[in-house]
Amino acid sequence: MLIQDNHFEESFLPVTSIASGTGVAVLPDVYCYTDQIVNLCLIGSPEETKEFVLIDAGMPKSAEEIKKLVTERFGEGIRPSGILLTHGHFDHVGSLADLLEEWTVPVYAHELEIPYLTGKQDYPAGDPTVDGGLVSEMSPLFPNHGIDLSTQIQPLPANGTVPVLADWKWIHTPGHTPGHVSFFRECDRMLIAGDAFVTVRQESLYNVITQHKEISGPPKYFTTDWNAAHASVKKLEALKPAMAITGHGQPMSGEEG
Repeated sequence: MLIQDNHFEESFLPVTSIASGTGVAVLPDVYCYTDQIVNLCLIGSPEETKEFVLIDAGMPKSAEEIKKLVTERFGEGIRPSGILLTHGHFDHVGSLADLLEEWTVPVYAHELEIPYLTGKQDYPAGDPTVDGGLVSEMSPLFPNHGIDLSTQIQPLPANGTVPVLADWKWIHTPGHTPGHVSFFRECDRMLIAGDAFVTVRQESLYNVITQHKEISGPPKYFTTDWNAAHASVKKLEALKPAMAITGHGQPMSGEEG
């Protein structure tokens, strides 16, 4: 049975990290911000323009925190040109419905992710058996239901272009979810990978809290197709990214990767 709770009011979210509430300008126009245990990105240079794009929308009940971040970086009353989603899990769209109550902007996701973002389908519940970590064991309590953004969600163009970011392309990186995508800019080889892979072992509560940096596969408890996930990582590896921001963990660059 589908539960239409766009605002995740009853979410069970007991996990945070030492990086929560902090951000870093990975590049002058790429800002990574950590909301509890998940990253979101603001793409746009505040020194050159007040226009920006938001990639992913953080944890539930973080809308005011995100709007404050936008105000601090771009100024009062500024809203994004659009919102891009790597996928629709609760920790990547948690505050999206609240933000859209004030921001009338287009939201883009892969066409295979649209059923989860129009209230037609739910994700599988978290699997506590995939790993011995405490986050995995808690994962069945995490929200897994779809949300209904029918009035503002649009599919990304089939040709790989990104409507609100002319110099970026999207790459289908399924496995963690059917319509998971990553975003890549060829000119500087900047990669925003979402949860195709992450830079912290997300199943471990200790590693999540301390943000111990290591390259890891997608969060196991929500990943449903490991063959596709492996192929997606290989696809991203072939791009030879110079810098990577993942959905969880700290950004990595150069020899770190």
